[in-house]
Amino acid sequence: MVLAAGLGTRMRPLTNDRPKPLIEAAGRTLIDRALDSVAEIGVTRAVVNLHYFPDMMREHLSMRRGPEIAYSDETANLLETGGGIAHALTLLGGDPFVVINSDNIWLGERALSPLIEMWRPAEMDVLLLLVPVETAVGYTRSGDFFLDDDGRVIRRGDKPAAPFVFSGAQIIKPDVFDDVPEGPFSLNLIWDRIVAAGRAFGVIHHGGWCDVGTPDGLRLAEAAVNKG
Repeated sequence: MVLAAGLGTRMRPLTNDRPKPLIEAAGRTLIDRALDSVAEIGVTRAVVNLHYFPDMMREHLSMRRGPEIAYSDETANLLETGGGIAHALTLLGGDPFVVINSDNIWLGERALSPLIEMWRPAEMDVLLLLVPVETAVGYTRSGDFFLDDDGRVIRRGDKPAAPFVFSGAQIIKPDVFDDVPEGPFSLNLIWDRIVAAGRAFGVIHHGGWCDVGTPDGLRLAEAAVNKG
């Protein structure tokens, strides 16, 4: 699933006349970069959620050759990250699935492959792709997680900083959404439960990663992409 329904308010004025996923970074739209990243690891069908300028998104994505795309319509009500995934479950099926944010860029060949290689469904309910804070382009906060010796994620909590940032890509099981509220809610609600149960893990992406949340972040991302 590609999370692409947000309003992109931090990216204004660039999002005044288009959704953020259709902004170009170094000559390619963010949504195309996201879909290319999952296609690289063998994903053949993707669900994209829509809210802001949905017709523009559909028109653009109709020109892609792959992966096959289904749409989860949130035009009536923006559902946030967790609510958006829960709303799309009937399209996603009963197996674990990849979720990616459309406003991140992962650099390097098959950048999302660590998720596939490290996924262990017997002990994991979610596996997060993390990057070290010092290599995160366009990221201005203080980190999200620690990792224990077994690879389980630990929230930063009240500590001043943590060494790893969530990069916007994960594998998650659909049954963790069995008991969730109706309507909008953050994916953090689900993560908190899984972390508490000891079934949330992280794997590190050592290639480049860009947080494309603002016009300044976009400029930094374009420089990183062009640098290779």
